[in-house]
Amino acid sequence: MSLPKASQLPIGTAITEPGSTRRNLTAGWRTLRPVIHDDRCIRCQLCWLYCPEGTIVEVKGVFKVGNRTYDVKYEINYDYCKGCGICANECPTKAIEMVPETP
Repeated sequence: MSLPKASQLPIGTAITEPGSTRRNLTAGWRTLRPVIHDDRCIRCQLCWLYCPEGTIVEVKGVFKVGNRTYDVKYEINYDYCKGCGICANECPTKAIEMVPETP
């Protein structure tokens, strides 16, 4: 038995092929969203590493947080984040908080 190719599926199912989340805004069903608290972030990259959608991006620059200066910070691309909470769960300093999505 062979499976059909994505192009052979009825319209509406072909958008779910692997990699399609980068072509389609997929955050519409999110009920919780992660918020990064820069003052607690230790730049360990675990959120970036474990994000299944690759929505956490590293931003390089000079960032002053309190009395410390960092050369990198992390931001979330909310167009694609599905609110799964894996980033918040993996953060060792609890710098990521899941908050209710506002309409």
